[in-house]
Amino acid sequence: MVMTPRMKQKHSHDDAPDTAADFRRLSALPEGPPKEHLRQSLATAWLPMSDRLAGRYRNRGESWEDLRQVAAVGLVKAVKGYDPGRGTPFEGYAVPTIEGEIKRHFRDCMWAVHVPRRVQELRSRVREAYLSLDAADGHAPTAAAVAERALLTEEETAVGLAALESFSSLSLDAGQRGGGEDNTMLGSMADTLGDVDTGVDLVVDREAVKPLIRRLSERERMILYMRFFQDRTQSSIASDLGISQMHVSRLISTSCSWIRAQIMAESPARAAQN
Repeated sequence: MVMTPRMKQKHSHDDAPDTAADFRRLSALPEGPPKEHLRQSLATAWLPMSDRLAGRYRNRGESWEDLRQVAAVGLVKAVKGYDPGRGTPFEGYAVPTIEGEIKRHFRDCMWAVHVPRRVQELRSRVREAYLSLDAADGHAPTAAAVAERALLTEEETAVGLAALESFSSLSLDAGQRGGGEDNTMLGSMADTLGDVDTGVDLVVDREAVKPLIRRLSERERMILYMRFFQDRTQSSIASDLGISQMHVSRLISTSCSWIRAQIMAESPARAAQN
């Protein structure tokens, strides 16, 4: 039966493309370049939805570009983990996966010092107890009083109090004073640090993206080569390939976003292996 426009599947958002057939084809493919290329195409098709979800978390202390990349990582994981055989639409599976990735990012990465989840929980309980006691008595409570109010041991309370400092860090511009009687200013914290060799990071970055670039299509690889290695403008690339400058810009953006998302998604697995 031929489906009329009214009979086509409806989606809850305009950025939810109809990719059900592609996901069924993906699940039937064996692991290999064709399957990876189809995964990339599906992730690219759903990037607008990923960006929309990232937009919900703006103005919470994280940059927009970082939010987009974290959401893209969640999208890549959703594409890899989705099973169309269960009957759930991809959007129903992808939305909680992407939002979960963003929430984990805020939970784990927005601290000045990274601490385990258990310590974060101790911090929350100690903070609530501390604030309630301070408000009631009008003076700073003792550790023993906080422990009693939070129903924690004094050792756990000490850990929680230490974690309270993890949301703020000392500026590298903060001055240091000597231990002598004159308490002379000796300079800033930054003066004690060595210089960063940016060349090392460049080598690491290039090695990380090489295998991912090989998984792009030939045209995508060519465009990235002309843009970033030959320093060509998008207009000149478009003229050589016979496509619009806007199409070149879109291909560059989606290719780079996919590469970043793959690197970020693979980083935890690599760290676990080490």
